[in-house]
Amino acid sequence: MESGINSNAAEIRQKLRREILTVTPDTFEDLAMQVFRYQASFNPVYRTYLDHLGVSRNRLERLAEVPHLPIQFFKHHTIRTGQPPASAIHFESSGTTGSTASVHTLYDASLYQTLSQRIFEQEYGALSQFHLLALLPSYLQRNNSSLVYMVRHFIEQTGSDFSGFYLNDLAALTQTLRGLSTLEDGKKIIVLGVTFALLDWAESSEDLTFLQDFNDLIIMETGGMKGRRKEMLREEVHAVLQEKLGIANIHSEYGMTELLSQSYSLGGGLFRPGATMRILLRDPNDPFEQYTYGQTIKTGGINVTDLANLDSCSFIETQDLGRFGEEKESFYVLGRFDNSDLRGCNLMAL
Repeated sequence: MESGINSNAAEIRQKLRREILTVTPDTFEDLAMQVFRYQASFNPVYRTYLDHLGVSRNRLERLAEVPHLPIQFFKHHTIRTGQPPASAIHFESSGTTGSTASVHTLYDASLYQTLSQRIFEQEYGALSQFHLLALLPSYLQRNNSSLVYMVRHFIEQTGSDFSGFYLNDLAALTQTLRGLSTLEDGKKIIVLGVTFALLDWAESSEDLTFLQDFNDLIIMETGGMKGRRKEMLREEVHAVLQEKLGIANIHSEYGMTELLSQSYSLGGGLFRPGATMRILLRDPNDPFEQYTYGQTIKTGGINVTDLANLDSCSFIETQDLGRFGEEKESFYVLGRFDNSDLRGCNLMAL
């Protein structure tokens, strides 16, 4: 009997995986509901959570009705759906000293790499047209960062000898950019960095005025002070970087250990979710009251539906505060709930 159940789960998984690779805005909600019923049946932790809430998987018809699993469950439970492929990749959040880290196991590296690359390239164009310089010192000092894993894949896809990681050598980063300033190969340049390291670089003694002469330079922050500097609003961080680097817009990436999809902001802190991600906002006073884009709510907790989380849980209640943006499905990240742990990846506190 058990083998029959496992076989059924495997067949459903393969069908859903194929559909996730071709999801469109028009098919997203229907596919999300299929994923919900799959995970409600074959994910022990999520199923138990739904049972405690008295939720029947067969009675829900809309994504806004689906309970999202509090993100703290990744700290104390193995979140797995069905019998996915074996994996030795375990992403772990950085957290803060003394706090319990979240663990998210990657069972399907190919799916993650395909989707994360597709999300990036839909916003920015082919990675083969970039030089990617990554300033992620705190993440490189660990061997289980999902951000480093993704960026390493991106670097490989650029095929550029200039692409690479920089640990704490800010001078080497500047030197590489100086070399690229005289290289006319038609490629764009992206400097992607954790917030505190970008601020350290911008405020260093390096002469960075030459950056203003680049036509295709993107500075992208991934958030995170890591206890190295005081917390700042995203707008404050961007203002410092714009002034010190002479850059008109600062881009941002929104992602976390517990998610396998990302959102990007091309400036102004306005994020557009990737094709496999959708944002709902929950009432700060009622976590089970969810709002979709277009409904009136000024500020709410961010709930993320991430179809890429097929083998863990696609419905995540984060500890982030946000509001909907002016563009359809867009959103702003405003900060974090006061009683939540500081996460090292991508948010700044209010």
